[in-house]
Amino acid sequence: MKSKFFSIFYPVIAALGSGFLFVFSFPDLNQAWLAWVALVPLLLAVLNRKPIYAFILSYLSGVVSFGFTFSWMFEVEGYKFLHHAILHLYLGCYVGLFGLAFGFLGKRLGPTIALTAAPFIWISLEFTRSNMGFISYPTTLLAHSQYAYTPIIQTASIAGTYGISFLIMLVNSSLALAIMPVVYGKQKSGRRSHETGSKRTRLSFITGTAVLLIIALVYGLLATGGPIAGNRIKVSIVQGNIKQRDKWDPQKAGYIMQTYNDLTRQVSSKEDPALIIWPEAATPGLILKRLNLYDQVTRIVKNSGTHFLIGSSEFPKYVKKQNKESKTGNTALFFSPEGKVLDQYLKIRLLPFSEYLPLKEIMPWSYIQVPATGSHIQGEKFVQFKGPDFRFSATICWETIFPDLVRQFVKDGAQFIVNLTNEAWFGKTAAPYQFLSISVFRAVENRRFLIRCGNTGVSCFIDPCGRVVNRVKDATGRDIFVRGVLTDTVVPMDSSTIYTRYGDWIVWLSFTATATFLIFALFRKKR
Repeated sequence: MKSKFFSIFYPVIAALGSGFLFVFSFPDLNQAWLAWVALVPLLLAVLNRKPIYAFILSYLSGVVSFGFTFSWMFEVEGYKFLHHAILHLYLGCYVGLFGLAFGFLGKRLGPTIALTAAPFIWISLEFTRSNMGFISYPTTLLAHSQYAYTPIIQTASIAGTYGISFLIMLVNSSLALAIMPVVYGKQKSGRRSHETGSKRTRLSFITGTAVLLIIALVYGLLATGGPIAGNRIKVSIVQGNIKQRDKWDPQKAGYIMQTYNDLTRQVSSKEDPALIIWPEAATPGLILKRLNLYDQVTRIVKNSGTHFLIGSSEFPKYVKKQNKESKTGNTALFFSPEGKVLDQYLKIRLLPFSEYLPLKEIMPWSYIQVPATGSHIQGEKFVQFKGPDFRFSATICWETIFPDLVRQFVKDGAQFIVNLTNEAWFGKTAAPYQFLSISVFRAVENRRFLIRCGNTGVSCFIDPCGRVVNRVKDATGRDIFVRGVLTDTVVPMDSSTIYTRYGDWIVWLSFTATATFLIFALFRKKR
């Protein structure tokens, strides 16, 4: 009876355990070391299970992990438990599909081969989840848990963020293989040796993983060991800390502009920067259409005597009207020291259910109580802002979580990246830190400085090795929902990484390997 109870409930407990270990790996719980062991219970639980049972266990683990990791979504106005359930029942499918493929390979080809295939399957599904149109969700990838472990993430400049996820999953597979004989007990006479794999096979697999991990660490230490050479420019960021409910209140417009004026005067008089940055949608209205607001902004720019990058909502300059209605776009405006608008970037990757309603002609969103959304125009141009001795590009809001977007800016010539954002929507939760962790990888992948300028934080400077070298914070060390300015230096860089040139080559290798394993298993008789 005891044995039967264990056989039924151990897999469920193990799957739930993996889900919760996954949650604790990410900001702001920040137990990053857990990611290297988090999936071991799940792998062992689904080994030698029927594929459908493996899917159910893995799906359960995924729903738990995503449900708790994204609990900050409840801070968004109009977001309800129904929406949370739909979102995370959907996201859990990717972990479920991993279990289905892994369980199928385990049954057909044996646990050792299934564990060998696990890293390839995992990042194939991470990539798929990250590139599914309006339901793309490239957050909380396994790699993102390691953003503070600078040496281990340096191989992202070669294999991208998915390469780090591959390495973490490989370690989980190796640990599962190492302790599998203990879990399954000693071989019984007459059972095939591949039930737990031969001792030599297990040793070879674990040794290979250890060697790869050591190579990654050595490369990381070498990559981070020296100074970052080049001519430095001084950049200042302004964190206004304007409450979300105040941003579009007409009665608060004067207060908002006075806040940015005072903070800008404070930093420009002391630091004399080459560039001053305001966050996403910083101004209380359209700068280029409201003469009074335009005069206020240009006066601040002229008094500072330097280049400015300012987040605003504007009528797009470079995009054809998509219909007869006048629509605004989420915009970054680049000003000369004389107050002239030199260029304008219009956000390319719009936020679904906030800046537009996807498939509104065919999807009955009202049935699930989706609130009314904005109707922004989508940008089309990868803009390079050009100063006297630097070139840079800007991403707005969540655009920085998409590696292909940032990579394209760098390929087009950006020497550093600026991210304008407003995360006041999410309150004092883990959300700003999760977005910060993703920004670290964009810096490492392309070996570029990345500057985050947020309305409520985290506003910071990230160097090309992914180190958060400085951030806006108050006297107590708090870095979100505080007001302040920060000046630091960046090096405009022209070098190109393997990742910048070739992108996510490891993902395409993984798709090929996964397909090969599955095809081979289909033609292999069931064990």
